[in-house]
Amino acid sequence: MDITFTLIAQALTFAILIWFTAKFIWPPLMTAIETRQKTIADGLAAGERGKHDLDLAAKRSAEMLREAKQKAADILAAGDKRASEIIEAAKVQAKVEGDRIIAGSKAELEQEVFRAREQLRSQVSAIALAGAGKILGREIDAKAHNDLLDKLVAEM
Repeated sequence: MDITFTLIAQALTFAILIWFTAKFIWPPLMTAIETRQKTIADGLAAGERGKHDLDLAAKRSAEMLREAKQKAADILAAGDKRASEIIEAAKVQAKVEGDRIIAGSKAELEQEVFRAREQLRSQVSAIALAGAGKILGREIDAKAHNDLLDKLVAEM
């Protein structure tokens, strides 16, 4: 055996090995590598999208929280305003009721004063008749001097 033949046989075997590897082993290996690279790239892109979505969700939740706080503040302000309106309405109603009670009391007081004056006038006229009767020494007929007595009562 000659060294040349061994070299040529080894070169031919190596060429067959390269051809066999390039034809049957290399394409599935490259396909697996490309698939793995694509899967990794998709995973990284999904991670970036997830991070972006998380940031958007955090912003939306912060905005919703701010809006909820604003609505709560508006509701509290409306409640305070309504409470003030109810208190003012109650004050007005109480004042009207108080004024009505005072007016009724004044009218009742005026009626009592009028009755007392009328009673006092009738008592004064009776005293005046009795006094006049004693002064004149005789009894005065109240029926006969009714006009005079009415004038006297009216003057009092």
